[in-house]
Amino acid sequence: MPAPQPLYERIEKQLRRRIDAAADGDPFPSEPRLAQEFEVSRMTVRAALAGLERDGLLERVPGRGSFVRKAAAARPVGTLLSFHDQALALGKTPRSRVLDAAVRPASPQEVAALYPDAPFAPASVVAISRVRLFGSLPVAIEHAVFPAALDKLLTADLETGSLHNTLRRLGLHPTLGSSVLTARTADDDASVLDVDPTTPMLVETRSIVDQHGKPLEYTISSYVAHRYALKVDFSVSTPGRTPPARPPAGGWGG
Repeated sequence: MPAPQPLYERIEKQLRRRIDAAADGDPFPSEPRLAQEFEVSRMTVRAALAGLERDGLLERVPGRGSFVRKAAAARPVGTLLSFHDQALALGKTPRSRVLDAAVRPASPQEVAALYPDAPFAPASVVAISRVRLFGSLPVAIEHAVFPAALDKLLTADLETGSLHNTLRRLGLHPTLGSSVLTARTADDDASVLDVDPTTPMLVETRSIVDQHGKPLEYTISSYVAHRYALKVDFSVSTPGRTPPARPPAGGWGG
């Protein structure tokens, strides 16, 4: 006869069915409450919850509790799609929490990205740092810089509006971009993102040019990995053949 299924696995199956019927962001019972409900030890409950957390179905937020998480929102890397527009397309409310917005001296990397024809000249940038949210859920922390001439961006609605739309009203159209993807842990950003400092983060460093081919934006966006994903389409290279050219990848933070 097959060995009986461990108790924690039976509980995990029941909890998975409960999550299937829940909505993203719904609160989930605590370990003590589940232990009482199933009349088992907290260790057994912890083992049942481990699989749910591993699969990204459950998130524990320090000091707040546990919450149901559905599949992470995914954006095609090769598409210039604003965070604001993606949120609306997903049926979510785009929001931002402004951390800093000012004109300041540019770093060497920012000079190279926004002023490539004058890399040694003193330069300033419009710098806007925000936490990006789907409703009340923090999804990313974004540090965006623009040429200093675009200081009108500082008077735009930076919390519920779209910088993308503001730029268009100024006659500037984000057209092409390129991205570099890396990874890190949340570390010092953990508190504003409501995650643990060891939480994996997907980092996208991108540059955008306008319809005239002039640098328009340089942004570093760090996404909470289990809340946001980047979808990559690719071709398989055949040995001895040159792979087909692909359009520049990129995202848009507005």
